[in-house]
Amino acid sequence: MNEQKQGIVIKSTGNIYWVRCQNENISCVLRGKFRTKGIKTTNPIAVGDYVVFSTDDKNNHVITQILDRKNFIYRKSTNLSKITHIIAANIDRVFLIVSMVEPCTPLGFIDRFLVSAEAFRIPATIVFNKCDIYNQQAMEQTQQLIDIYQSIGYQCIITSAITEKGLSLLAKEMKNQVSLFVGQSGVGKSSLINSIEPSLQLKIGDISNYNEKGKHTTTFTQMHNLQMGGFIIDSPGIKEFGLIQYQKTEICHYFPEMLKLLDQCYFSNCSHTHEPNCAVKQAVKEGKIAMSRYNNYLSIINDEDINLKDWMLK
Repeated sequence: MNEQKQGIVIKSTGNIYWVRCQNENISCVLRGKFRTKGIKTTNPIAVGDYVVFSTDDKNNHVITQILDRKNFIYRKSTNLSKITHIIAANIDRVFLIVSMVEPCTPLGFIDRFLVSAEAFRIPATIVFNKCDIYNQQAMEQTQQLIDIYQSIGYQCIITSAITEKGLSLLAKEMKNQVSLFVGQSGVGKSSLINSIEPSLQLKIGDISNYNEKGKHTTTFTQMHNLQMGGFIIDSPGIKEFGLIQYQKTEICHYFPEMLKLLDQCYFSNCSHTHEPNCAVKQAVKEGKIAMSRYNNYLSIINDEDINLKDWMLK
């Protein structure tokens, strides 16, 4: 191996990792032994990772080390229930792009993702996109959700790439940050990014007729420079967001509105399901914790799948 260099992974396409080093994008591969060394993820290296690489005797650029991550976001792999898939690493802000229509985003998806962001203390903003096609009912439901999530402490932004509503605020929040855009297919991530950074010209898809699900337009997670300063990580649409590697007793710590009540429960190991004198259940009864959030807490600790019909407020 020749001289070692450091860079940041800006794109991952299967076995090829594109590393940004001194204003140059370099195609790298991962050393075979490193790949199998106790790694239980479908992608041992993620966009946003800082890595060390060098050139071998065949003039191939080979990644030899991943530097320590400050954080990362991962989810359950689609086909391998006990294996994780890392979406991105070393993130300053995460923007969860959702929609109330075409397609509608399940509340279970939102809350599962927020749990993952809370676990790594990554500030999360919920972006309600496509507001230009919302009818009155959808707007009322959007406002109900905003009231719920803002009361918990999450920033919420209503946006439209068509009318440009909310784009200036969104851009302001992204400036000089490493921002991750994530959401289900078809919610308009690429359209928003193109509106904020037109030079990228990301491919935009449409909605399939089957169950109004979005078509995948972003194939690989990729990091882009922003002219205003900072970086945007665009990820492929996610159909569902499964959580693993969390103890059931930990989950309530990642619901901020529950966390502040834990010391008020009668039992120190309260699961907030069946125990008497539970402060969390009492808060739900009094309307201080949204029933939708509590139901999603229960579904997470019971490891239930997201049901698309559950996107409606109850």
